[in-house]
Amino acid sequence: MNASSTSQCERAKTLSLWASMLLASALVGCGGSPADRGDVSGRVLIDGQPASTGAIVFTPVDGASATAGGKIADGSFDVTAPLGLCKIAIRVPKVVGEKKLYNTPNSPVQSIMEESLPARFNDETELTYDVQPGRQEHDFELSTK
Repeated sequence: MNASSTSQCERAKTLSLWASMLLASALVGCGGSPADRGDVSGRVLIDGQPASTGAIVFTPVDGASATAGGKIADGSFDVTAPLGLCKIAIRVPKVVGEKKLYNTPNSPVQSIMEESLPARFNDETELTYDVQPGRQEHDFELSTK
């Protein structure tokens, strides 16, 4: 694979990560009424430390309700999610480098991002949570090992 292909792959990964996070943010509060949703808040710890930033998505296992999600900031999240058993996907990007945007001496740089968590917490999630009516708290303690 040449440098151009590698650069395009890195851009695609970065865009995919950020698109997932934006989608999760946009889905907050989509569909349903308060009677069929629960408010879930909590913390996301990775290897014992709060996740600085990221996204969390609640996807109903039964497929009958809309997906919901939100941002993770300073290790905390607050999401209005559909009732019932949901698969949970958590994404926490990390900066792995930077690159110049243009081939000029004074070019601004862009961070190169990668997912910091194993796929078992996002793309191939093993995480679930049974959302109940009303307000509830649930923490996710994840390991990168």
